[in-house]
Amino acid sequence: MGVIEDYGSILLILAIIFGFFMAWGVGANDVANAMGTSVGSKAITIKQAILIAMVFEFAGAYLAGGEVTATIRKGIIDPDVMTDSPELLVFGMMAALLAAGTWLLIATSMGWPVSTTHTIVGAIVGFASVGISVDAVAWGKVGAIVSSWVISPVLAGTFAFVLYMSVRRFIFGAKDPYTAAKRIVPAYMFLVGFVVSMVTLVKGLKHVGFDVSFQQAIVYAIGVAAIITAIGALALTRIKRVSHSEQHNIVTVERIFGVLMIFTACSMAFAHGSNDVANAIGPLAAINGIVESGGVVAQESAMPTWILLLGGVGIVAGLALYGHKVIRTIGTQITELTPSSGFAAELAAATTVVLASGYSLPVSTTHTLVGGVLGVGLARGIAALNLRVVATIFVSWLVTLPAGAILSIIFFYFFKWIFGTG
Repeated sequence: MGVIEDYGSILLILAIIFGFFMAWGVGANDVANAMGTSVGSKAITIKQAILIAMVFEFAGAYLAGGEVTATIRKGIIDPDVMTDSPELLVFGMMAALLAAGTWLLIATSMGWPVSTTHTIVGAIVGFASVGISVDAVAWGKVGAIVSSWVISPVLAGTFAFVLYMSVRRFIFGAKDPYTAAKRIVPAYMFLVGFVVSMVTLVKGLKHVGFDVSFQQAIVYAIGVAAIITAIGALALTRIKRVSHSEQHNIVTVERIFGVLMIFTACSMAFAHGSNDVANAIGPLAAINGIVESGGVVAQESAMPTWILLLGGVGIVAGLALYGHKVIRTIGTQITELTPSSGFAAELAAATTVVLASGYSLPVSTTHTLVGGVLGVGLARGIAALNLRVVATIFVSWLVTLPAGAILSIIFFYFFKWIFGTG
C-alpha cells in the first residue's frame, strides 16, 4: 500500500501522460486507417476526415465504448491475483500504455497500419505473465480476443466482397447506371443507418441511462435509418447527369457513391470510437481507480468523463498531426480505390466492428478495414492487389504482439526499479 500512498499523484500524472501518448498513437495509426478509404478514394479531404473523426469518434467512445473498455480494463487480468500488491497493476498498466504508444509511433513513422488492439493486449499480457505470474492472465478471455482477430478480417472481407459485387451487378451492370444508382443507393444508406443505430441502441445508450428492449431498438433503428436515408436522398438530388455517354455516367455514379461515403466515414469513425478508445483509456481507468481508492484493486471501476475526454482529444490530435502516412498506405497502396469500392470496404468494416463492440470483443479496426479493402480488391481479381504491400502489412501484424509485450516487460521492470519495489 505504501507505494500508492507515497507516489499516488505522481503515478496518476504519469499515467495521464502515457494515456494521452497512447491515444495520440491510436489517432495517428488507427483513425488514419479508418479514414484511409474515404480519403484514398477522394470522397472526402483530410480536413473533412478530421472533422468527421472529431464528432463521431467522441460519440462512439462515449455512447458505445464502455463495453469494450471493461474488457481491456478488467477482462484480461484477474484482479484478485493482485489484491495484495496493487502497485504492480499500476506499474504494469503504465508500462502497457507507454509500450503501446512507443510501438505505434514507430509503426506510424514507417507507414504500417498495425493494430492498436494487438499492441495493448500484447503489452498487458506481456507484463502480467512475466512480471506478475502466468496465472494473473485470464487466458480464456485472451483466447476469445485472439480468435476475433482472425475472424474479423475474414468477416469484413466477405461482407465487402458481397457488397461490392452487388454494386457492380445492380448499378454498374445496369443499362443506365445513373438511374440505377439513384434508385439503389438509398437502400445502402438505409443499411448504414440501421447497422450503426441498432448497435448504439442495444449496447451503447445503456451507459447513459437509456435502456431499450431488442424489439424497441429495431423500431428506433428503422426510424433513424429512414431519416438518414431521407437526408441522403436529398443530397443525391443535387447530383445531375452531365451527359448520356457511358464514361460520364460512371463518373456521375462515383460522385453519388462519394455522397454515400460521407455516411460510411461517419459510421466507421463511430465504430472505431466505440471499439478502440478502450485501448488508450482502459488501462488509465484501472490506474485511476486504484490510486483514488488508495490501493484497492476493484473488479469494477468508474469511467470518469475526463478520461473519455482525454482519449478523444488525444485521438483527434494524433490523426491531425501524423495521420497522413497510414492514410496513404490504406487509401492508395493496397489497391486502387474508387468511392464505390471504398464504400463497400468501409461499410463492411464498420458493420464488423460495431457488432464486435456489441459483444465486448476488442477487435482490430485495422484488421477489419484491411480485410474490407482486400475483399473489394479480390472482387476485381488478384491482379488488382499490391501483394508486396499486403505482405508487409501482414508481417507488421505478426511483429506487433511480441513488440508490445517485450517493450511492456522492459518498462514494467523500469518502473519497479524507479519506485523502489524491484
